[in-house]
Amino acid sequence: MPENKQSMRTRILKAVLGGSIFLIAILLLIVLPHGSRSVEGISPLALAASSDGKLVYVAEAGARKIAVFDLATCKITGSISLPLPPTGVAAAADGSALYVTLESPRGEVFVFHPATGKVEPSIFAGHTPTAPVLSPDGKILYVCNQFNNNVSAIATATGKEITRIPVLREPVAAAITPDGLSLFVANLLPTGAAIGDYVGAGVSVINTASKEVTTVHLPSGSTSVHGICVSPDGHYVYVAHTLGHYQLPATQLERGWMNTSVLSVIEVATRKLVATVELDDVDLGAANPWSVACTADGRSLCVTHAGTHELSLIDRPALHAKLEKTDASNAPNPNLYSNEAITDFSFLYDLRRRIKLTGNGPRGLAVIGDKAYTAEYFTDSLGIVNLSPDRSPDVCSIALGPKTVMSQEREGEMYFNDANLCFQKWQSCASCHPGNARVDGLNWDLLNDGIGNPKNVKSLLLAHQSPPAMWLGVRDTAETAVRAGLHHIEFSIAPESVATAIDAYLKSLKPVPSPHLVNGGLSESAKRGKKIFDSVGCNECHQPPLFYSRKLYNIGTGTGMDINKSFTVPTLKEVWRTAPYLHDGRASTIMDAMTKFNKNDTHGLTSQLGEQERADLVEYVLSL
Repeated sequence: MPENKQSMRTRILKAVLGGSIFLIAILLLIVLPHGSRSVEGISPLALAASSDGKLVYVAEAGARKIAVFDLATCKITGSISLPLPPTGVAAAADGSALYVTLESPRGEVFVFHPATGKVEPSIFAGHTPTAPVLSPDGKILYVCNQFNNNVSAIATATGKEITRIPVLREPVAAAITPDGLSLFVANLLPTGAAIGDYVGAGVSVINTASKEVTTVHLPSGSTSVHGICVSPDGHYVYVAHTLGHYQLPATQLERGWMNTSVLSVIEVATRKLVATVELDDVDLGAANPWSVACTADGRSLCVTHAGTHELSLIDRPALHAKLEKTDASNAPNPNLYSNEAITDFSFLYDLRRRIKLTGNGPRGLAVIGDKAYTAEYFTDSLGIVNLSPDRSPDVCSIALGPKTVMSQEREGEMYFNDANLCFQKWQSCASCHPGNARVDGLNWDLLNDGIGNPKNVKSLLLAHQSPPAMWLGVRDTAETAVRAGLHHIEFSIAPESVATAIDAYLKSLKPVPSPHLVNGGLSESAKRGKKIFDSVGCNECHQPPLFYSRKLYNIGTGTGMDINKSFTVPTLKEVWRTAPYLHDGRASTIMDAMTKFNKNDTHGLTSQLGEQERADLVEYVLSL
């Protein structure tokens, strides 16, 4: 929107409202859609408190707006319309501005001034910006560019991007220390191959002055790293994530045999992992931890559980006192790259309360005074929990809009994320397929093709349109695989209506445009690669338009129990975000899959290509 039109509309709004500043006025602004994916319902997913602690700003992805919730009246007093679904929100400490990241390959950041009602021209960061964080002095806005694998540093005074800082893989959350010297970034997924002794996600630590980056490796099996916060004293960082016990065959769920939910503690001064403790109980999982936050006095630590619809309330001083007393044999081994977790489900027994929420799918979290506020994604509500130590927690949910009937697709998305369907609530479908049914970067030894032959998790995008399912094609269709998964992976008996709804949700998924595209089209390198793709035979198995084949092929990558076996051909659509590659995740990159693990040209005639030709071919594949 041109700046002169913005200012004209702002003046008109002020005139119509008699000069009063009322946030609902921004709804009258005309905005154009940018082709984002459709999000149903209101779908609140992120929260930010105003500087005076009187308001909570609620980012509503489905409604494409920021709702303004007044804490004194417990009512929505205004809203700010957005051109695209929001992914995150941050409020300036002085109350002068609100920064909203938008779901967009163009990387738009919306800037609104509450005191004047003024909307600034959009700031542009990277592909799908999220988790905006302001420096303590308010001069720098940090934004996680999820699909560029980097963080933008933006000068708030000018709205100009200063630099981009590379991190690991899919940064989705960040927290800055009170002194502003270190930015801790949570990377959603592991990097590298899936067949090594260590496979786990990490936390990137950015020196905000030098822009140097170090990595804190989380325990092996760490994935779905959604939440991160810094303690009020700046001494510790807390990370909420899933811990996959992928080394074990998936024969049972009891005692955390497959996925568990954990809290990792990092010491800021040393930038080292102190410990990783279980958030589950011995016979009751607390699946899909999402956000984590401390109370201002540092006494309590809160974690939302999006899969079991709960809030964990942890006594923070008692946690650290117990960690200090933990026997060294149970503590993380500093000489072990994988960093062992404290696998004691009773560790938090007397330190934590599990509080059942009244809403479904709590994601975003804000702690203000003695109350915790949660963004309840599937019930379109704001959860409120009274944390006062003098009383039992009061829990309620405030509707953020009129109640609507869920579509089958929306219902399926809810079931896909709901650990209540799982035996003892250890996991949901999203535990192994985070990021809207994509991949967790791990190999799992499921029982549908024997024991002792783990396979890499496949993205479920286009799964229903590209049968058969599973790496060995043991399920004729994705419909069959969904029902088998509920029975053999979640160990539950679900009504057919649940499986049908999940089918509808998965069929509704659309590919995200590749970050390798240039202005929405192929780069010159990718155009050259497209010709090579056909000339070396890649198109024989990866046939357009889905770039897959219904046939199974033996490309010589089978080992052990899978030696000389044929595998399904996965679609190359959105392959840029599904690493690692091949059936056992041995290839960390597409280049490795085409070269290092294709020495006999059974996976395309790539040995004859020169270095530039290989680079062009890879660029084309990553652009699909």
